[in-house]
Amino acid sequence: MGALRRLSPDEQVSLLFLILFGALLLVSAVTALWSLRDKSDETSETWRRYLRDLRAVWIGTVLFWLAWISGPVGSTVFFGLFSFLALREFITLQHTRRSDHRTLILAFFIVLPLQYLIVATRHFDLFTVFIPVYAFFAVPVVSALAGDPERFLERNAKIQWGIVVCVYGLSHAPALLLLEFPKYAGRGAFLLFFLVVVAGIAQVVQELASRWLRRRPVARQISRSFSLRAWFIGAFVAAWVGAALYWITPFKAGQALVMAFIAAGAGTAGEFVMKALKRDAGVHHWGNRSSVTGAVGLLDRVAPLCFAAPVFFHSVRWYFKL
Repeated sequence: MGALRRLSPDEQVSLLFLILFGALLLVSAVTALWSLRDKSDETSETWRRYLRDLRAVWIGTVLFWLAWISGPVGSTVFFGLFSFLALREFITLQHTRRSDHRTLILAFFIVLPLQYLIVATRHFDLFTVFIPVYAFFAVPVVSALAGDPERFLERNAKIQWGIVVCVYGLSHAPALLLLEFPKYAGRGAFLLFFLVVVAGIAQVVQELASRWLRRRPVARQISRSFSLRAWFIGAFVAAWVGAALYWITPFKAGQALVMAFIAAGAGTAGEFVMKALKRDAGVHHWGNRSSVTGAVGLLDRVAPLCFAAPVFFHSVRWYFKL
């Protein structure tokens, strides 16, 4: 630990990526050997899902690394692109009319770039209120100017919700890279890595727990696997994983445990909300097989992060008075 602390911030983050890529190479090599050993596994749905998830992890890790090496500007551009693709997937499945075109132009080409520009310049107070205040007033005004009152509330609510999830929520991820802690300069990548790990573990554990436990879904029409017990187990396990990772963050062990529980709980609850939206849209996945992530849409991959990132970011800022 002493040797690790003596490394510079760039060397510490480089070591993180070296470990990540090394672990992925090892897992990929084992996967390749296993596929040569038993050809029947290649046709099973579980095997295809595993390969899909492994491919998604590789893509996410490479993009995470590119975002870090490209600096503050590059990271905001990368996440801005993710927001654009996620918002496109969301809007594609919603009912819109010709009169909504100007509103969608406002969302995609004005609100989204401005939000990420504010992040890149570290104006976090304006970043916090730009979409909930200014964009929320601008969207219905632009829509009303089109002169189409049919399903006005429903159409605008869906556009506003897409902006909140895909732009506002996801933009908090690069903001973590730029958050400045005393004596923690240059290590924002660890904070984002911490968030992604606890949110991902919570989602996996919650799904596994829902299979092991006697199912008591709280909303059967939305998800037969989501229950309060499984949600708590997922957040609880992720919290202890976060506590074990406290040494890569500016938190103490107890603080890391609480922050991880908050982020993990928000992420899995957000995934449940997105399932409700998918049921409303009549689809099982956002996007399609031609989407950037392969078998399912990008929004399926980043949905927990869209909810966990803002809750985690503002909890950290409030508690540490940054």
